[in-house]
Amino acid sequence: MTTLSVVVPIRDGERHIADALTALARNARRDFEFVVVDDGSVDATPDIVEDFRAELPGLAVIRHAVPAGLADARNAGLAAASGRYVTYLDGDDWLAPGYLARLVEAADGLGCDFVRVDHVQAEGRKRVVHRAPLARRGVVLDPREAILPAGTRTMVDYPYAWAGIYRRSLGDLLRFPGSLHTAEDRPWIWRLHREAATFAVVSLAGVFYRRQVAGSLTQIGDERQLHFFDAFELVLKDLEPEFLPKAVRTFCALLAHHLELGERFAPPLRARFEERGALMASALPRELVAGAVARMPAERAALLRALLPGLPPDPYARTRSAT
Repeated sequence: MTTLSVVVPIRDGERHIADALTALARNARRDFEFVVVDDGSVDATPDIVEDFRAELPGLAVIRHAVPAGLADARNAGLAAASGRYVTYLDGDDWLAPGYLARLVEAADGLGCDFVRVDHVQAEGRKRVVHRAPLARRGVVLDPREAILPAGTRTMVDYPYAWAGIYRRSLGDLLRFPGSLHTAEDRPWIWRLHREAATFAVVSLAGVFYRRQVAGSLTQIGDERQLHFFDAFELVLKDLEPEFLPKAVRTFCALLAHHLELGERFAPPLRARFEERGALMASALPRELVAGAVARMPAERAALLRALLPGLPPDPYARTRSAT
């Protein structure tokens, strides 16, 4: 019986996929399987993956002739998975030796629907541990209770699918919205916390998340960035009123972040992004948007006030300018 399925989506990852697969080989067990989804690579990625067949027992490869995007690549891997648990690893990241065994041990010990973990952000030679927002560790909790409070960073602000392990019996709750090519993890994490029964967080940091990767969607300012708005429309759809303040604050914070990075957009796309941002923000409860903007740093708040000129003025502007 397969205990754990690891789904690895990759597209044109010849620079880093060998690191990811080497790390998986150092984590391999006879009851683990590894499902690599090659999402239409046109570089040497398929050849490198094939080179690991002898080194990585339990390797299965799915190839898309035409790129489908990260969400559908993950969904394809999930559909092929047979493990009692499933986890994810992006093709440009890697794992510490023995990490997967410890991850399974944590899930078995707690017996809940899913377990979230910390991770290590890697940029060049720099390593920084990023902790999951919840302070309570090793305790089974209600996932809905980890969505709030609205004014602080909570588990729905930590959407990384690869930072955790999930019972495959959760079924459709583990599927990503295939229409999205970016921000697909936002509606995914909200749905998981709203609809799953139990979860926990443990202090385990064995995933190394590689930052500033050339070709990553976080570095590219094309039309796929507009999927940010589609993602939050899914978050807001049928959302319980108690969670609306949190969703609005998160949306406003991420919208300001995207506006700060507006130089990556060509002028026509930036205009479209700003137009859609203004339209979507204007449709949200005005008092919630105003409250979210009022609590932002001055520079970010100014970006949203320029986008939404009807917002109340910043009551602290004079104090800040005087100091």
